[in-house]
Amino acid sequence: MTSDTENLDILDSTALIPPKRTTEPLFTASSIVPGSKVFVLKDDNYRLSEILAFQVRRGKPSYYVHYVEFNKRLDEWTLEENIDFHRPLVLPKAQSPKKDTKKQKKKTPASSVPSSRSQLSSTPVESDRQMSVKTEDKMDEDDNDNGDNDDEMDLDNLNVQGLVKEGEELSREDEIKKLRTSGSMTQNNVNALAKIRNFTNIIIGNHEVEPWYFSPYPIEYTDEGSLFICDFSLQYFGSKKQFERFRSKCTLKHPPGNEIYRDEKVSFFEIDGRNQRTWCRNLCLLSKLFLDHKTLYYDVDPFLFYCMTRRDELGHHLVGYFSKEKESADGYNVACILTLPQYQRHGYGKLLIQFSYMLSEREGKNGSPEKPLSDLGLLSYRAYWAETIAALLIETKPAEISVEEISQKTSMTTTDILHTLQTMNMLRYYKGQHIICITDQVAQAHDKLKKKKKHQLDPKKLIWKPPVFTASQLRFGW
Repeated sequence: MTSDTENLDILDSTALIPPKRTTEPLFTASSIVPGSKVFVLKDDNYRLSEILAFQVRRGKPSYYVHYVEFNKRLDEWTLEENIDFHRPLVLPKAQSPKKDTKKQKKKTPASSVPSSRSQLSSTPVESDRQMSVKTEDKMDEDDNDNGDNDDEMDLDNLNVQGLVKEGEELSREDEIKKLRTSGSMTQNNVNALAKIRNFTNIIIGNHEVEPWYFSPYPIEYTDEGSLFICDFSLQYFGSKKQFERFRSKCTLKHPPGNEIYRDEKVSFFEIDGRNQRTWCRNLCLLSKLFLDHKTLYYDVDPFLFYCMTRRDELGHHLVGYFSKEKESADGYNVACILTLPQYQRHGYGKLLIQFSYMLSEREGKNGSPEKPLSDLGLLSYRAYWAETIAALLIETKPAEISVEEISQKTSMTTTDILHTLQTMNMLRYYKGQHIICITDQVAQAHDKLKKKKKHQLDPKKLIWKPPVFTASQLRFGW
């Protein structure tokens, strides 16, 4: 049985409102193949979903589904009884053979002249100019003429993620939609198996956590659906008995590296991936459960890992980490960053970001995270950049400051600073010059954040010198 042509015409991949149910079933379970789209019951509503896989679980047929226009971390197994057979089924389109459709890029006519609207991403000299800093009230007082704003900077499409190629720019609305509906800015479609989450839950320390994505743990550990992980050694087990026996003999109480920072709340450890391969590989496997875009699991030699921990009477418990290339050609100060889900929404992510910039400041360099960032990672960085810049401008109250000077004081790159100023609506063109405007909204947000008195890291407590590696130490191989 197949659905009517009329029903298929009104159903597309963006359908949010399910069509009316028919009295007779439109298809059978045997008609469902991977890639099909059906309506599935989710939270008391029927939602358009894509079938990714099928298997018999505990004697009942189950389907692994992705809810269309929902983040892929919400993908899950659902029973056949939750599928609505009285609404249309859309079969996957047959793929036509690829044709060689390479076209020559159109050359820009010689007569075309760039408009007066300056693209700041292509004119870095603008960042060296001094910009006056004004509050919104001060601008209103001085605004006696309605000057033409033809030269206003256009930063709406500033490529902060480093992904967009020339001619393929994304608008801000498209970027927000992509962040909302995808698991990350890039999807790994190499292996269909990697689309399916292979664990129902993981037990790490005293926490039971539901993973978000697939992670390539050995297949024999996936039979029970649960994974037990020691939160000190990160060793993993498929059964509770094996895990408890290991814990009774495990003597490790902290990450196997040098403690380079400690205050009353958190500590940081530096671990060399070359010296602690097993531990770092286990860390990468764990982080892959919560990072869809992560592709490197075993080649940990080129990286340093900076792990943040919380202390109690049992030892140092892992909260989050970021990795960093020993030698980054692009000047990235973070390769991969993660706060474990059980510690998220407590401010630890911003502490990780702050620590990465503390290291960059100690090195005397400007840093930026490796692109692309995950969806949550980009949101965290945007919040940190905004708070840091607002605090610098409001508390120091400079009469004039350039983007380059902000970069020197914060160790942030000029691209990240310009992107943040544009996002916060703080960059204006006023009386023939570009100025940074401290809006009422920014000032109120800064005051509100200051009253919360969130924990901040103290650079004086960092006991660390930038590591220096010889040519042989930077020669990696198996």
